[in-house]
Amino acid sequence: MKTTPLVLTALLVALSGPAFGAGSAQATTARSPAVVVAKMSGPDSVSATDANWKINAADLGIMWDNGAGEVLTAFGDTFGDGWSPPGANGGDWRSQTLLRSNDHDLTDGMSFTSAATDTPGHAKQLIPSQKVDGVEITVIPTAGVSVGSRQYLAYMSVRHWGPPGQWDTNYASIAYSDDNGQNWTTAGGPRWDNPTGDDHFQMAALVRRGGYVYLYGTPNGRNGAAYLARAPEASVLDKNAYRYWTGSSWRAGADTLAAPVVAAPVAELSVQYNAYTGRWLMTYLQGSDIILRSAPAPTGPWSSPAMVASSADYPGLYGGFMHPWSSGSSLYLAMSEWTPYNVYLIRITLNRDATIANPNLVQDPSFERQTASTVSPPWGCYGNCGIDHATWAFTADRNGFVRYNSGWHDLHQVVRVTPNTDYTLTGWLRTSGNNDNGFFGVRDPGGLPFNEVNFRAVGRWTRFTVNFSSGSRSSVEVFAGIWTDNGDMWLQADDFAVVRR
Repeated sequence: MKTTPLVLTALLVALSGPAFGAGSAQATTARSPAVVVAKMSGPDSVSATDANWKINAADLGIMWDNGAGEVLTAFGDTFGDGWSPPGANGGDWRSQTLLRSNDHDLTDGMSFTSAATDTPGHAKQLIPSQKVDGVEITVIPTAGVSVGSRQYLAYMSVRHWGPPGQWDTNYASIAYSDDNGQNWTTAGGPRWDNPTGDDHFQMAALVRRGGYVYLYGTPNGRNGAAYLARAPEASVLDKNAYRYWTGSSWRAGADTLAAPVVAAPVAELSVQYNAYTGRWLMTYLQGSDIILRSAPAPTGPWSSPAMVASSADYPGLYGGFMHPWSSGSSLYLAMSEWTPYNVYLIRITLNRDATIANPNLVQDPSFERQTASTVSPPWGCYGNCGIDHATWAFTADRNGFVRYNSGWHDLHQVVRVTPNTDYTLTGWLRTSGNNDNGFFGVRDPGGLPFNEVNFRAVGRWTRFTVNFSSGSRSSVEVFAGIWTDNGDMWLQADDFAVVRR
């Protein structure tokens, strides 16, 4: 969590940050291989969740296959009308919401078709929460899985938000739904109480495979290790059916029998079996970055961590929950960010051994490493350009801009490429309403464009795409610019990527 104060109604004054707010650990300087695909929630999201279901701001985006041709997505603390960035604030606070998707083509983002609602056009709160600080401030979903037509949702009862990365929980449990997530039952589910603050299973990841449901757990907060239990898939609601992995065998009894499968710090776990690699994948927040590990079996051994998304590129990131319909070499994840307090679909590419391949070649792709209002390397500026340090960015805190009333102005960066290779350039743009001549593309460094798209006024953040071949070139220059010949005009740019096709 950041220390940004919340602007809430009297009921929300005690809430000091989202359940999975930005961590306090120092960001690494490693580059992020991930590509931002689209926004999943809030303004400018693919399905306009703010207009369709009053989900103006939300976090997490925990996804699972419902077994009937849909992916269910549970969001954490959700806000509607009256929300404005940065962070979690505003009215219409719901501790959780749920959307449904049948979108198999994730290359252009993830669309939703329906929601669990209480009135038409309004996503409902799934599980009651008291919203009383020191008693139960909120109830947060942490994982989901289906068995047959029944949906299971792991959740934690949060008593109090503490310093960044720390919070106290009352207990964790598993609710179930027999109507595709519209209504949830909490009575009768297994419960892991947390009276001393060190229970191993307060946050969860759930995986169904081989007749079992595997339960990965971490303590409350962001400083614990990961532990493992499992139950027969027909006995998810029976706590006595769970067996804990001791490091050598599965044992019945107290969850204190469980030995760490991954050393601390581990938070916001997501685990799945990946058919393309034939390995188990685990993504989680380590410090303030999202990382990936893999293993040949659910018990491990788990590989060394690999960077997915660095908070140097996406400040305030958290989550990193894998999409269950990721296929082939593409792995899609839901990443939350604090300032825009919404969820983004990102993508990485995997090798067959589950290592990361084909990283984004653009440096500082989201302009977040720019520390001044003027543009600095690796970005360059032609004409009048700058860096916005405000809440206007597509992701996180910053974006690049050009603005003037005459002549050509652009942002650009030289990117190293492999000769005779096909690439895709993407970037997110928006402009003033009077823009009538903008260009986005690639050119010879310091020279002329060889592939570009032309655009006029762009009212909302929009992704532009240019496919190109490098030919004999070992470097290209990506750019976005406008001819400012129609009065005071501006262009904002964010989240560039160049990856092999």
